[in-house]
Amino acid sequence: MDFSFFIDFLKHRFTAKSRHGTHSPFVYKLTDEVIYDFKFNNDYDSIEEQRKKLYHDDQVIEVTDLGAGSHLNKNRNKKVRQIAKNALKSPRLAQLIYRLAKENKPANIIELGTCLGLTTAYLSKACPDAKVITIEGCPQTAHVASNNFEALHLKNIDLRVGNFDELLPAIVSAQQKLDFVYLDGNHRKEATLNYFKWCLPKVQENTLLIFDDIYWSKGMKEAWAEIKAHPQVTLTIDLFWIGLVFFKKGQAKEHFKIKF
Repeated sequence: MDFSFFIDFLKHRFTAKSRHGTHSPFVYKLTDEVIYDFKFNNDYDSIEEQRKKLYHDDQVIEVTDLGAGSHLNKNRNKKVRQIAKNALKSPRLAQLIYRLAKENKPANIIELGTCLGLTTAYLSKACPDAKVITIEGCPQTAHVASNNFEALHLKNIDLRVGNFDELLPAIVSAQQKLDFVYLDGNHRKEATLNYFKWCLPKVQENTLLIFDDIYWSKGMKEAWAEIKAHPQVTLTIDLFWIGLVFFKKGQAKEHFKIKF
């Protein structure tokens, strides 16, 4: 683990609050009923069974990396099980995103960074009546994700394959409003701020933007600070692994760090 990341983690643990340390009724309720809701849920089972299969999948695919900080595509051969072990969100975090989506009750969900599709599956299960648009840059990774959606009998997912910078603006533009956006794409400052700016024209009172890996690097920490400071943002919740961004009108700007 990178030393600075470890230090950031320790600082967060010492400064973050639990639900009892927040004075905001909205944040207290969200923390108590959603973030800390670790009860068993039947929806989790089939997805976690699929995860186990991926952990043992020796299929080799060519991984195209469009977000490594270079203008050139980087292609490498990897076993699916390697990707599953190194790149998939943990069950604990994926299930939190499930609960946040379920609580938000979105009509539309956009996910940037499909990977093998397990977090997408959690979003689909959380909101079966919503349209889930997910974007993946690597064609062969997307193919594995598509097979996972089929195995899990998920029908409300629209998987798009291509460059995030080309696909996301058009997808956002086509929406009347944004309800729920999970941004787990190119982890660079400039790219992250671009994703945020492209979303801004379509945010509304109940929009939730989720940014992944906000402590990933110095650039990501700077991007998170700029997002928090933006005048349209009224409330943020820093869970270390992800950051939640809200746009609730008539509310004084507040930022919270919550242990998770």
